[in-house]
Amino acid sequence: MAFLAKGRLLVAVGAAVIGLLTGAAQAASCGKSAAGFDAWKTEFAQEARAEGVGSRGLSALAGAHYATGTIKADRAIHKAFSGSVESFMKRRGAASIISKGRSLKKSNAALFNKIERDYGVSPGVLLAIWGMETGFGSYMGNQNTVSAILTLAYDCRRPGFFTPHAIAALKLVDSGALSASTVGAMHGEIGHTQFLPGNVLKYGVGSKNLRDRGTALASTANFLRAHGWRRGVGADGNMGAIAGWNSASVYQQAIARIATAIDGD
Repeated sequence: MAFLAKGRLLVAVGAAVIGLLTGAAQAASCGKSAAGFDAWKTEFAQEARAEGVGSRGLSALAGAHYATGTIKADRAIHKAFSGSVESFMKRRGAASIISKGRSLKKSNAALFNKIERDYGVSPGVLLAIWGMETGFGSYMGNQNTVSAILTLAYDCRRPGFFTPHAIAALKLVDSGALSASTVGAMHGEIGHTQFLPGNVLKYGVGSKNLRDRGTALASTANFLRAHGWRRGVGADGNMGAIAGWNSASVYQQAIARIATAIDGD
């Protein structure tokens, strides 16, 4: 019975992919509700195939659903970065991040020393980002990644920004770095430090499995180096690289302060 069930599932997914690729419906370029999402997927499947997405990625696209929770989170995102740096740090538990970050720096000294040798990025900023993003891996999100990123590519608010990340997510499914069932944050970020799929594809190292702690931290260092991080200069002297990670000023300043406190221990 299990074998038959899996067989039927594969047939169903295959039929859905064919439907996406050959459907006659004309999809709108973007949408503001779930109503047009399935029609949009028909159009997007053709674009994805033209970009080199293979059968596994197209199957994940076929099974994606409109992520209402992602849209709700996106509409409220400005609130997350409001107020002063001090209030932001308090809300995000900066004191706890510093305390635990110092402890993790010592207990994982070999890992952080290797990353610093390889990429020139000091431990403090990696620990600050890791702690800020997922509480050091304690919570990496429960939203389906493919559905979240496709919903944002479809949504009219920022399709130009999210479309390349949607294509990247499907390519990561093709490679096995993601699956159709991978879960992460509401905006499609994944792993210990919350990379968007396009950044996983571009800056991810090794297996690109960012649910692995070492891979995520090395990938984060690789990202920062690519965005201008200067070896031997503290976080305060690398604000441009931190800005590449997150464009919100309060976030950048908080990360720099937390990193400086951890590295200064």
